Formats: sequence, structure tokens, C-alpha cells
Amino acid sequence: MEGQVGAGKRILILATSHDKLGNTNQATGCWAEELTAPYYIFKDAGAHVDVASIKGGKIPMDEASFSEGFVTDHVKRYLEDEELKQRVEHSLSVKDVSGNYDALFVPGGHGIIYDGPVDQDFIALGNRFWAEGKIISSVCHGPAGLVGMTAPDGTSIFKGKKVCGFSNAEEEAVGKTNVVPFLLEDKLKELGGLYEAGPNWHPKAAADGQLVTGQNPGSSAKVAELVLEALSK
Repeated sequence: MEGQVGAGKRILILATSHDKLGNTNQATGCWAEELTAPYYIFKDAGAHVDVASIKGGKIPMDEASFSEGFVTDHVKRYLEDEELKQRVEHSLSVKDVSGNYDALFVPGGHGIIYDGPVDQDFIALGNRFWAEGKIISSVCHGPAGLVGMTAPDGTSIFKGKKVCGFSNAEEEAVGKTNVVPFLLEDKLKELGGLYEAGPNWHPKAAADGQLVTGQNPGSSAKVAELVLEALSK
């Protein structure tokens, strides 16, 4: 029955709608592995999975995430999966999200660092999930989208929690340190998160109560597995 660990669970994957890097014309968006790995891991475990984005409609996918060296088995599966492609083309918007979910998953890619922290509907949705005791999870730059979310007492959802996210060293390695509005590692520490990082590009994830996070694209599958583990408790 391993394949049914998520049976009866409902999970919302909610991605960025932002497609440009800062004020540049350089395209960005959602990183393919970070949406596809969790989607298939959740679905294969028997969970019901919905795909949404902040504004709804077409989710901007970072073209670099389809380039040589980044196309994982999950991404290959996506490229041949018309159903998921349609979901990515016609995603629900935050305002369309209704019904009861057990977990929220926010994939990264640089896009989410721009719209996630400022979209009030997205923040309100996350705050509601947290107040209801639901799992909130994300990977790579995904935690940047959660920095405006708070517990009912007004404190950051990261405060006192073990947390992973794209490291300063990794941001420097991709040459985006001076383009992003803030460095995620610094922001998570500033919000009281107990930040943990492994070596660049190595899978690293942490689960602490309702919060499940991962460091980089290669951590996507691990985060998804930890979400399923948390949901089974």
C-alpha cells in the first residue's frame, strides 16, 4: 500500500506568476523540477493535486529549467504529459482557490521572490492554512514567497523553525546576488528561522511541525516525501 500513502489527501501546488528578473528583460518564472517532482510524487501516492498560480492562467516556466543538465525524469514525464501541461497553461488563481486542502506547496524559480512576498491574497491564503494547522511547504526560492505569512499571533511562520532555502552561496554561484530584492538565507534568519544549508546543489530538506522546506532544485523530491510523511502522522 506504499503507493496510497497520500490517499484522500488534497494538496495545492501554487506557483509564481512573475516572468521577469527584477527590472530586467531577462525571463524567469517557476523552475520545472520544483513543480513537476512534487506533483508526480503526490499524485503517485494517491493524493488529489490542484495546480494554481498567484494570478492564474499560464504559469511562466523558466526556460533554463528545460536546458541540458536540468531535465530530470520528472521533467521528462511532464514534457509528455498533456494533462499537466494543460494545468500549467490554465492554472487556478489564488482568488479561485476554494475547498479544503491538507497542504500547500510553493515551488521556486526566481519569479516567486517578486510576487509571493507582496500579493495580499496569497499571504492571506497562507495565513489561513497555517492557522488551520495545515502543512506549508516549499523549495529553493519558494520560501521567499512565504516571508509575509504569519501565525495568528503575528509572528513569522519561520520563527523558531528549522528551515532550508536557496543559500547565499548558491545565489552567488548563479550570479543573481545583486538582482534579487533580498537574499533568501539572510531573510529567513532575520525572520527568526533556524536556517540550515548543505553544500551547493546537494539535496537538503527540513521538516519542522507544519513547515517543510528544501534548499535547491535537487531537494524537490525530498521535500515532497517529507510532506507525505507529515500528512501521514
